[in-house]
Amino acid sequence: MVVYRQEMKQNRKTLLIWTLSVSFMSFICLLLFSEMKSMVGEMDEVFASMGNFTKAFGMDQMSMGTITGFYGIECGNILGIGGAFLASLLAINMLSKEEGSRTAEFLLTHPISRVRVITEKLLSIITQLAIFNIVFFLLSCIGIAILGEKVEWGHFLLYHVANYMLQLEIASICYGISAFIRRGSLGIGLGLAAMFYFLNIIANISDKAKLVKYLTPFSYTDASDILSIGKIDVNYLIIGIFLTVAGIVIAYIQYNSKDITA
Repeated sequence: MVVYRQEMKQNRKTLLIWTLSVSFMSFICLLLFSEMKSMVGEMDEVFASMGNFTKAFGMDQMSMGTITGFYGIECGNILGIGGAFLASLLAINMLSKEEGSRTAEFLLTHPISRVRVITEKLLSIITQLAIFNIVFFLLSCIGIAILGEKVEWGHFLLYHVANYMLQLEIASICYGISAFIRRGSLGIGLGLAAMFYFLNIIANISDKAKLVKYLTPFSYTDASDILSIGKIDVNYLIIGIFLTVAGIVIAYIQYNSKDITA
């Protein structure tokens, strides 16, 4: 697992900074709930009058005066955007960086197959995203305990699992793209993650754009469904799993047939 350990070592600072930044941002936001709770009537009235903006973030289905609604709207958006950006950041350069830094020939001259390189790099992405989600989840649990609020823990865990799957889907798509490019391009990965996020907002705003939900992994991380009734939309999830597998398969096929020395 030499490649795996090397990738974990190389990305440890990025992972540490990103994980702590996003997790603590959500943690501090969560602690503000006690202050916001006293203004629930005023907030719900304000949000109800915001039209499409209310639908965009699911505020028409959840109340900011409940811990579930507050977490889904505020902390959920932090987790969604922060996790999606980290997934794209880790994966988009994972295979292409060896060529960009001129280390591919050196790496592949060692007794290690390309399949093993792809597999160990992929495992490092999966591990790093798992670490990010575990830290975020634990800090959220601590925040809820401090507030003395009660949540349906099964729904709460399912919501975080759904977000982990979202990140794996984005990472897998970016991983497949990484096998085609010769120089790392953070812009492609971050742009793809941002596009998915805004496609989901567009689909929430307009009924005419509902089909767009099939194109974005954010469709199966809907907090109003998962945190309220503990349900993930299976139709969206199946497509997400298909795209996750497709991205990984494409990465194996392309990288194995790629002329690294060109």
